[in-house]
Amino acid sequence: MEKLKRMLDVDIDRVEEDGNKVIVFVPEGQAAKAIGSNGCVVRSVELVLDRELEVKESS
Repeated sequence: MEKLKRMLDVDIDRVEEDGNKVIVFVPEGQAAKAIGSNGCVVRSVELVLDRELEVKESS
């Protein structure tokens, strides 16, 4: 989880795993930063973890 937090460069509220998918909940307003320009941050994390990544805002 610490590695994931460092790669996304945002606070992480919680992480859920669903099969081959990792769902990361971030504070409201930080999802865009976590996703990156055109999804580049998400894609690079997916390549490192070899798993699909989904970023959602906490409510």
